[in-house]
Amino acid sequence: MELLQNVMEQVIKRDPNEPEFHQAVKEVLESLEPVVEKKPQWLKRRILNQIVEPERQVIFSVPWIDDNGDIQINRGFRVQFNSAIGPYKGGLRFHPSVNLGIIKFLGFEQMFKNSLTGLPLGGGKGGSDFDPKGKSDREVMRFCQSFMIELYRHIGENTDVPAGDIGVGAREIGYMYGMYKRIRNNFTGTLTGKGLTWGGSRVRTEATGYGLCYFMEEAMESMIRKSFQGATVVVSGSGNVAIYATEKAQQLGGKVVALSDSSGYIYDADGIKLDTIKQIKEIERKRISEYIKYHPNAKYTEGCSNIWSIKCDIALPCATQNELDEQAAKMLIDNGCFAVGEGANMPVTSEAVKLFIENGIVFGPAKAANAGGVATSGLEMAQNSVRYSWTFEEVDARLKNIMIDIYKNTSTVAKEYGYENNLVIGANIAGFLKIANAMYAQGI
Repeated sequence: MELLQNVMEQVIKRDPNEPEFHQAVKEVLESLEPVVEKKPQWLKRRILNQIVEPERQVIFSVPWIDDNGDIQINRGFRVQFNSAIGPYKGGLRFHPSVNLGIIKFLGFEQMFKNSLTGLPLGGGKGGSDFDPKGKSDREVMRFCQSFMIELYRHIGENTDVPAGDIGVGAREIGYMYGMYKRIRNNFTGTLTGKGLTWGGSRVRTEATGYGLCYFMEEAMESMIRKSFQGATVVVSGSGNVAIYATEKAQQLGGKVVALSDSSGYIYDADGIKLDTIKQIKEIERKRISEYIKYHPNAKYTEGCSNIWSIKCDIALPCATQNELDEQAAKMLIDNGCFAVGEGANMPVTSEAVKLFIENGIVFGPAKAANAGGVATSGLEMAQNSVRYSWTFEEVDARLKNIMIDIYKNTSTVAKEYGYENNLVIGANIAGFLKIANAMYAQGI
């Protein structure tokens, strides 16, 4: 449709050097043609032009002092994409690759993901090009405190509620929340991912990985009558999402045989020993290659791309964007893989997604499949509002129901618009409809 093409051209013209953002916008716009044909009033009101433009973009300097007494300068970001259905909500990423285009891509995806959860949450994202790896706790603390000295002006429990993402775990959230509380002189649920003794929610650590498996289990059973039970699973990454996707996949009867980090991947034909991974990654903070010291029968390979050459039934890319390309998709298909679920944000290239769908692979897109983290963050916000903590079992049950509902909504909408079993189109349309209806009702 020419009008959709015009929107895409506008995005590229305004922000020519943001390929990840362009990729995310293009995928959504390509899904929306059947919607705008039924809703011409949205075109007249330029809903699509509005939805691709952040409501606010904040870029700021973050000076901090390292352990040698030298001053370091990083750049901080917060992009608030859309607040039509609720306060901005989205993680903070600390990684050297962070730039405005990356944050915009993540915030754009977050907007639809939050909509799909059914919770009243808008979309946002933030972060910094600061790298916590190799830094002392004191250096991380000083950076986080300096970061919050600026960020606090732009967030609040009814305005914008950040959470963690790559490079931002419980330690970083703690340092940032401590500074926020000192500056604002109040104790609110402005950040999620907090410690259990000071407003955090059970299951938050596990949520994205668990939610990914809940979504994929429902999708596989509904679409092809298969499940994790007895399946061989390959998971990329070894951070929070990958670890807890592995844990839940194992609990559901799957055998996870591979994990990776930025240096390479491990293959354990007998099944990954998760206790060892948690020791290496969560406690020692070391490279995944350490695994073979504990389990010499396992194999370590430098570089990450060939992890998808390992024969598996289910692939869960949980590392970073565009890690699984067309060549990797062909290897997975040739090896008999029947399901792929995105645990990271946009880890599968558009060419690979097309291949999976054309070959009848059950494909769970990130904005639906990895929504468990933000869903549980929303549950943490609810608990903060009533000053009450639910049990692990209560939160886990709510999370599972949310993920099953996301699948059902996504699948139903895909079928309604003539794209049965295409969960990419279903997720894009379902997420968009809720936001667009709210935007239209609220005026310009």
